[in-house]
Amino acid sequence: MSRIGRKPIKVPGGVKISLGKNTVQVEGSKGKLSWDIPEGISARVEEENILVDRRNDEKKIKALHGLSRALISNMVTGVSEGFSRTLDIVGVGYRAESLGKNQLKFSLGYSNPVEFSLPEGVSVAVEERGTRLILQGIDKQVVGQIAARIRELRPPDSYKGKGIRYSGEKMKLKPGKAGAKG
Repeated sequence: MSRIGRKPIKVPGGVKISLGKNTVQVEGSKGKLSWDIPEGISARVEEENILVDRRNDEKKIKALHGLSRALISNMVTGVSEGFSRTLDIVGVGYRAESLGKNQLKFSLGYSNPVEFSLPEGVSVAVEERGTRLILQGIDKQVVGQIAARIRELRPPDSYKGKGIRYSGEKMKLKPGKAGAKG
C-alpha cells in the first residue's frame, strides 16, 4: 500500500469533517473547503483521525490514494492554520503597493506599472517599503499558484539577481562576459 495514503490525518480541535458519498468537507476557524473524492478511494473518520482507503491495487487508484490523503491533509491544515508564501522583490526601484483589498500595483522596470488582481480567499501584506509580499490563504494550491503568477511578472535574472523570487530561494549568479576571458 501507499505509505503516504496509509498515514492517518490528525484532526485538530475546532475542525469539523463532513463526509458525503464522494465529497469531503472541512470547516474550521479560517474557512471552509470541500473536495470530490475520486472513484475507487474512500475516506472515513475514526476517533480524531481521518483514514483514506482504496478499493483495489489498480495502478491508477494506487496513485490517487496518496494524492487524496495529501489533499485532505492540506485542507485540514488550511482551515485550522492557513498557508502563507513570502516573495522578495530585488532591484533598484522595484516595488509593490496595495491598491485596496484585492489589487496590487508593481513597479518592475517596465515602462508602465503592472496591476495584479488577487482571487477571493487570498490576502496579501506588503512589507519593507514594498519589497516583501506575504500571501496568505486557506487553500495551499491557490496560494502557491498566485505566488508563481506574481513571480512570472519579473523572474529573477541569473546575471544581476534582480526580479521577484521566493523568500529563501538561493540563486547562483552567472559570471557574464568578463568571466569567460581567461
